[in-house]
Formats: sequence, structure tokens, C-alpha cells
Amino acid sequence: MTHSTIARIDVSAYRVPIDTPVMTSFGAMTNRPAVFVRLSDTDGAFGWGEIFANWPAAGAEHRARLLMEDIADLVIGFRAGTASELFFHLTARTHIRALQCGEWGPFAQVIAGLDTAMHDLFARRAGLSLARHLDAGAANSVPAYASGIHIGAAGAVVPQVRDQGYQAKKVKIGFDAVTDLAQLTSLCADRRDGERIFTDANQAWDLGQALNFVDAARELDLGWLEEPIRADMPAGQWAELASASSIPLAAGENITGFDQFDAAIGSGHFGFIQPDVAKWGGVTGCHRIGRAIVAGGRTYCPHFLGGGIGLIASGHILAATGGDGLLEVDINANPLRDAFFDEGMCKNGSFAITDAPGLGFDALPESLARYRTLELSRG
Repeated sequence: MTHSTIARIDVSAYRVPIDTPVMTSFGAMTNRPAVFVRLSDTDGAFGWGEIFANWPAAGAEHRARLLMEDIADLVIGFRAGTASELFFHLTARTHIRALQCGEWGPFAQVIAGLDTAMHDLFARRAGLSLARHLDAGAANSVPAYASGIHIGAAGAVVPQVRDQGYQAKKVKIGFDAVTDLAQLTSLCADRRDGERIFTDANQAWDLGQALNFVDAARELDLGWLEEPIRADMPAGQWAELASASSIPLAAGENITGFDQFDAAIGSGHFGFIQPDVAKWGGVTGCHRIGRAIVAGGRTYCPHFLGGGIGLIASGHILAATGGDGLLEVDINANPLRDAFFDEGMCKNGSFAITDAPGLGFDALPESLARYRTLELSRG
């Protein structure tokens, strides 16, 4: 077994101003943030990861400082024989720290980014793409769907992404029930052969409102309804909604922990389960849960709405996991993602998995430097 001892951490936070906010039912993103982390070992090997930073508004700089001021002491000098060992080490050693401040999410997000970096490092050392380091039979590409489409703009945006080759599109709803349904009905009436329309309410409704929606939208043949109620609502409410809905339910971006995901898979409430590589689990958690989702007869569709590193990692995990899931590709402009793809993110609705070692790139695109708000190093 070849071990790797972590010698250095580099982390940078970024923000890109945008003209059109990215709207959800619970708030608006008025800029596009990202946090990228690089781990280097004593032999000079390195790997990249991405830490969730979309929320709250100051999340990017907070996560970068949390890593360097509260977690780095547990990382520098850590010796690992496998890529996943750091994830379990940090999860155990930061439990009391997260408990003390109640910041379970931020700690989990930093650990997720570090885990992705470790997997990238180990895959590079093996001379394999991340996907094939996880599974030698990983696919060469994965199907993708166009995401981040506000229902109010869908009439104009959907034809554009249709022309780009996306067969499946996801629209954000949960704003005004009457208007949402009217616009959704019009969108579905214009659906082409083989086209799928997914919806995401971003936890906007209570159970009664969600029941009203699934009843009113029963004839629209929607591909899924994502997070119609809060992710932490009692299992009984999810069960009632699943029983009443002819639309498959989707959730997962706000589920954390192996036990919680196992419960979601076993419940039978969800047709689609969507862990996010930058929010919880990194590659270790999402690959393990992805395989469990597929084995449980459900569909693994990784959630992602961030920079380029997390999107690439999500594609590699999906390629290694198998099943009939799709990769989420946000179609809103984002230089922190787009700069990683010289020839575009997808071709004909398909995301290519590179054969280059690890995640397939060595350094961050130079064009990102102008958006950097914080840069920290240790080691």
C-alpha cells in the first residue's frame, strides 16, 4: 500500500458579480461564489476539491477560514493509505467542534471538499481518471439535464437549451401557486417527443400546499418534483405526499449522513435521490450512497450548483456509479464553472468523462484570478 502524507493546504474563495440573480423560492443569489481547495503531499502529489459556498451570502469566505483556522491542524501531517481515510478521520475528530458551535453544515462541507481533493490526489498518483479509479468500468460519458431555469423565464430559456441538445430540463417553482401552474402547463404543452420536464420547489410548501400541487399537476406528466416540502419534515408527511403523488419525488441535497441516506433509500418515498458532492460526503460519501441508491432500485442524480471542480467530480462519480441517472448542469452563466470547459460543458446533452488523471486538470484557469476574494495557505 502506498501512503500519502498531507504537507500543504491551499484554499481560495471567489465571487463573480452577475446581472441576473439566480432565484429560488427561499432567496436569491446575487453573485456566484466558489471555494476551491488544493491538497499536496510530501511527495509532491496534489489534488483539487470544491467546498459548498452558495449560502449564506458570506459563506465562501467563512468556509475558507473555517478550513484554515479550525480544521487544518487535523489535516497537515495526516497519513492516509486510501483516499477515503481523511473523510472518516475528520468526521470523527471535528464532531465536538461542530457540536460546540452548531455549524454541522459548514464542517461537513469543508470535509467534503477535502475528501474530493484526496480522491483526486490518489487517482492522479494511480494515473487514472477519478471515475476509473472508483470503477474500472466507468462510463465514458453521462447524460445531463439543464437546470437552474426559473419558471418565469422557461418559455424563452427552454428552446435555447433544447437547441443545445438537452432532452431534460428542470424549472424552479414555488413562487406563486397559480402563476407557477399556468406557466408549467404552457411549458409542458410545448414539450417535444422524448423531452422530460423536472420541477424543483426548493422546500417552498407545507404538506397541504404540496398535496394541492400534485393534484393540480397530475396530468402534466412531470419527470419529478424536487423538495416540495422541507427536507427535515417528519417521515410521515413525506410518506403521505408520496402516496398521493403520481409525480415521482426527488430529494437529497439537504440530506446528510450515511444513516439518513439509507433511511431515504429504504423509505421508498423517492424515485430520485440527489446527494451533493460539495455539501456532504465528498467522493467517499456520494459514491457509496450512489451505489446504494442504484442497488435499492432508485435513481442516483447528483445535485450540483457551483463551480467547475464540483461539477467535474459529480460527473465522474455518476460515471463510476452506473444506473440511469443524469448529471445536473446549471445553465446560468458562471465563470467559476465555465472556465474549466474550453469546448463547453456538454455536447448533445452528454457530459464527457476525460481519461486524464484525476479530475483532468492540473491548475485553476488563470481567468479566475480576477474574482478571488481570499487566498490562504498552510504547510
